[in-house]
Amino acid sequence: MRIFFSTILYLFLYNTAMWAQVQPAAARTDLYLPLLKGKTVALVVNHTSMVGSKHLVDTLLRSGVFVKLIFAPEHGFRGKANAGELVNDSVDTRTGIPIKSLYGKSKKPSPEALECVDVVIFDIQDVGTRFFTYINTLLYVAEACAQNNVELMVLDRPNPNGHYIDGPMLEPPYKSFVGLVPIPLVHGCTVGELANMYQGECWIRSADSLRLTVIPMEGYTHQTFYAPPVKPSPNLPDMRSILLYPSICLFEGTKFSVGRGTDYPFQQFGSPDFPAGDTSFIPVPNAGASEPLYKGQICYGFNLQSIPVDTLFARAQLDLSWLIECFQKSPRKDDFFLKNGFFSNLAGNFTLRVQIEQGTSEAEIRASWQPGLTTYRELRKRYLLYP
Repeated sequence: MRIFFSTILYLFLYNTAMWAQVQPAAARTDLYLPLLKGKTVALVVNHTSMVGSKHLVDTLLRSGVFVKLIFAPEHGFRGKANAGELVNDSVDTRTGIPIKSLYGKSKKPSPEALECVDVVIFDIQDVGTRFFTYINTLLYVAEACAQNNVELMVLDRPNPNGHYIDGPMLEPPYKSFVGLVPIPLVHGCTVGELANMYQGECWIRSADSLRLTVIPMEGYTHQTFYAPPVKPSPNLPDMRSILLYPSICLFEGTKFSVGRGTDYPFQQFGSPDFPAGDTSFIPVPNAGASEPLYKGQICYGFNLQSIPVDTLFARAQLDLSWLIECFQKSPRKDDFFLKNGFFSNLAGNFTLRVQIEQGTSEAEIRASWQPGLTTYRELRKRYLLYP
């Protein structure tokens, strides 16, 4: 018990130090407010777009910036919509500013929406994986800005999984909104670095026309332990879930629940017919999952809450052991992966599924990633803004 409380105290003090040391770009108003004078602004923001205790929208309005429009990504402007739930256009009741959805009929700002807009500001907390859709919204926003002669300003934020690079590279046939560009599953970049990469590698159309400004953070390195003060999405409630997310999200392409509809999403996984494991849970509708997989059914599987957060951070790699074990112990291996191919979209290739089905060891699977990761590491160096 003493060790437990010592660990909690250590993490509290460490996080407090990191929050005091790292200054997200949104807080560095002296760098970007002068660039917005006399300009009409649109924002790509959500509930994570905070400047201290105030939202970026309020900060800009109080500073006299004309905010014409808000673009909302997956989960919506307030961050309350379920994963995959379409977001509708609306109006912010607090400010009266129109909200245009980028997770509905269209995922890219239209030319009509960008009329009379001088600059679009992107400020959203990412978690460092290729399939976390905020970075794919950034790509479409960058392309729309380039094609419509609108400036793009990215207010950079820390990547809580930015201390490592891992996983298979995305192969072109598996391009989707959970993976649009040839980067690894864990990309090791901030959103600002990715924006530069999108333009520099011409991964957006009309890349040469993009007028991009990245406002950097202060005090951040890629080895910084940073626990976001606001949960990035409804089912990533804390740092443990964020650190486990790159590994556990692959289960979303299988018949296993990842704990949506429980108090510990992405910290446990299971299914009603799994014959092994150390835990059981019953998904029920909640604020982050109105219709969770296996609603009301007992799921059997594994609980990862006992793994210390600092251990997960220090591990700094994907863990395939849980996925491999669940497949090997599954009573219906031919029905383990979803028939819609979503697992391959998440993995970025079909190879990983085949490797698991054929009993390839985790070490051999990891070895197969290395040529692509080596090439990517060299490419990434050109766009790093932080040590």
